[in-house]
Amino acid sequence: MSSSTEHATKTVAVIGAGIIGISSAVHLLRRGQQVTLFTEAELVSGASGRSLSWLNSAADRTREYHALRMAGIDRYRTLFAQDSSRDWLRFDGGLYWGEDKAAETLTRHAYEFAHGYDSHLTGLASVSQIDPQVRAEAVAESALFNPGEGWVSLPHLANYLMAEFHRLGGQLYEYAGKTSVITDASGKAVGVKTGNGETFSADRVLVACGPQTPEVVAPLGVTIPNGSPLSMLVITQPVENSVKVVLNTPRVAVRPNPGKTLALDHDWYESAITRSAAGEYSIPETVVDELVAEAAKVLEGAESLKAASWKIGLKPVPGDGEPVLGELQSVPGCYVAFTHSGATLALIVGELLASEIASGEKHPMLATFRPERFTA
Repeated sequence: MSSSTEHATKTVAVIGAGIIGISSAVHLLRRGQQVTLFTEAELVSGASGRSLSWLNSAADRTREYHALRMAGIDRYRTLFAQDSSRDWLRFDGGLYWGEDKAAETLTRHAYEFAHGYDSHLTGLASVSQIDPQVRAEAVAESALFNPGEGWVSLPHLANYLMAEFHRLGGQLYEYAGKTSVITDASGKAVGVKTGNGETFSADRVLVACGPQTPEVVAPLGVTIPNGSPLSMLVITQPVENSVKVVLNTPRVAVRPNPGKTLALDHDWYESAITRSAAGEYSIPETVVDELVAEAAKVLEGAESLKAASWKIGLKPVPGDGEPVLGELQSVPGCYVAFTHSGATLALIVGELLASEIASGEKHPMLATFRPERFTA
């Protein structure tokens, strides 16, 4: 139920036009707020543009985090139900196997089952019934199939949400450079300053800058530990027969992608990524080819698979692995959204933060994810 205080329209500055910033902006507009969205460069040019964007709550996590992720998946299911023909949002399940250690798979299955997560044991003997495009002989003896999982292409979702953003009167400020939060003498957030020196007043500010979020709030005297690692997303050339499930294997993660392409990532190549003096990341093309070769090993008929493009950058991960969401107690009016699993959480986090910003009432689902846990 909406609070009566929500009827007072606020001006809100959202710093960061990744998928969580966009989602939050749209949800604020739906609640009648005035929103300006600031992005350092283009829309989804950061982590959201290179995310595997696997929709899941698999494996080991706290119950509060699991509940938030499941609520996130629920919002995607609602979106999917509105138009199941979209080629950028699918629910065809996820398939996992690690190194061939049955005990680890059984432990993961037991944990998922204890959470009520839809989890089924499978393996090389039965995987062809799940997706014939998965090469059965590449699968471990024991594997897990999670039929409720899916994937989303975040650039496509961003375009979909931005159409509503503009319809509802949102203002977009692209190429704003590094935008900072302005506070008054009492420490309250009162606006933002763009990288080119322009200032904008606001009743509330939301910092949703992915792995740069701790850097943006640090001048406010707020410390948020940052554990963001380097990552890469490879998009392949089109394939004739695409896999349907999302694959998480010992050497490659694979998901379908619009245009009959595939999206690939993992973490074993992180040490091969270098950064130039200008801050640009690069990786030897031979390493990209090796990742593509790993994908070809787990897919039927993919011997000629080739990379079309790849992007490298930091993957948002708070220092303790848990989301950091909500208002900064030491900087009233300033909210943060910093989390791994930004794809899974994008719609629900945008919804709940918009509710808090518009109404001033804290949502109980975010209670364990408050920024103050690092200074308590």
